[in-house]
Amino acid sequence: MQSAKASSLPVPQTLDTWIKQLDSLALPVPAIAHAKVSAALNDSRRSLREIADLMQESPALVLSVLREANLHSGGLAEPAESLEVALNRLGLARTGILLSRLPSLELQKIPVALRQLQLISQHAAQQAYGLFAKQLARLWQDIHLGSLLFLAPLWPMALAYPKLLEEWELRVIHKGESARVVEKALFGVRLVQLCQALAQHWQLPIWVTQGYSLLIGEQRNLVKVLRIAHGSDDSLKQQQLLDADLPLRRWFNQPANTILLANGLALSAQQAWDTPHNLRWQLLTSLYLQQPLMDLQQQVHRNAAASARQHAVPGVWHPAEALLWPWNSRRLHKDLLPAPPPSAEALHIWRKHCGDLLKEPSVFTNAMHLTTCARDALLASGMQRIVLLMIDRKTDTLRVHQIAGVDKSAASLPIPYKESTVLQRLLTQAAQLRLTASNNAQFSALLPPQLRSLFSGENLLIRSLASNGRVVMVVVADQGGGPLSEVTVQAFGKTGQCIEKALTTFSHRNG
Repeated sequence: MQSAKASSLPVPQTLDTWIKQLDSLALPVPAIAHAKVSAALNDSRRSLREIADLMQESPALVLSVLREANLHSGGLAEPAESLEVALNRLGLARTGILLSRLPSLELQKIPVALRQLQLISQHAAQQAYGLFAKQLARLWQDIHLGSLLFLAPLWPMALAYPKLLEEWELRVIHKGESARVVEKALFGVRLVQLCQALAQHWQLPIWVTQGYSLLIGEQRNLVKVLRIAHGSDDSLKQQQLLDADLPLRRWFNQPANTILLANGLALSAQQAWDTPHNLRWQLLTSLYLQQPLMDLQQQVHRNAAASARQHAVPGVWHPAEALLWPWNSRRLHKDLLPAPPPSAEALHIWRKHCGDLLKEPSVFTNAMHLTTCARDALLASGMQRIVLLMIDRKTDTLRVHQIAGVDKSAASLPIPYKESTVLQRLLTQAAQLRLTASNNAQFSALLPPQLRSLFSGENLLIRSLASNGRVVMVVVADQGGGPLSEVTVQAFGKTGQCIEKALTTFSHRNG
């Protein structure tokens, strides 16, 4: 297994390449959990149960041990149904070797996207415990492990491609685009099919793969059950309708469905508690438990609060927080919220850089010195991704002069402008174009793909700058792709004026 960063990995487009790449990644383990388990493995007084309990603090460690145990079974044994079985199968020595291969990181250094997904998995396990542990006590180990690991196929993707999952959330959950279309564009495959294939490859508990099989091939039954749950508030009538279709009742009452219900509740609660999506999972769970919806909702909220007390950490979202808000509140995706304005300290730095740009005579020794100051002024104004381009009219291209926040490969990227009507117009005279959600589709198609690929998201500022009456530079900047802070937009415009003044003063330095 190897660790990896998103920038170093090409995005696979087929099921086989996805499995090969995600299977090769080593998931990081929080340093505290890593140290506790390592100490326990070297303590002869510790039982397998105690070691397994310590491992539960890290979902990544649970997955890694289970995968390793199943891998070394050679396919001759059933997949391990609990951590204790996995530890017994591996032996403490081999478990220690596995632990030494896993990256140990401080919690804050583990990517947020991975921590967020694992928190959802922990929330799902807590929902499963609160809802099903008493009713299905004999099967509790299977329910717990399955509910915790149901989303595990997405964990290495969150490590390697957090931006892809963020874009999926923005487009599918918050903007309501077709999941099929978005997933084909971003991943080349359907996510649910990838999760199923990876779960089978890792030999995860059979209920995990059954859950994905249900989502892929048994949606008609799910719709039938949902209609019964939705059709009446009377629990007795609902049960009578379900009893009237015995094959459907047997299918729905399978214990394996508990892990799908728990994960459906945990995932849908991430956006809000009162969405139609969350209500559907509540109705299905209410019918499964033969429990009035209002009682079920109260129990689900108590479970969420218990999960937050045990698992919530700064920097990641737990839906239990929303239970303190007005009922119709929403957790908006960061790309739908305006970026924060620059701090007072940042604005002080911005004013200093602008003051340097406005000085006469010019304080800059060369063009690179000037554009470095311009880039730093834009960063201080609140911009997160910046490209400063100089015009090369001999080759009809824009040459990158300064970058910030974009891939380093952009520094050597020539951008042709002859075929772009937007750039042609900006190069005719100094002007500014602001791309937003309402006009992005119109203008984005008219920009060179080399430039557009550097800026994901819908919000972007492009400004051409003139010196001595002639456009000589183009500045492209954004705040991560989301809506821009109006303070930063104003500062961007003023910075552009300062850069123009600096360019003109610099051109006359020998006059």
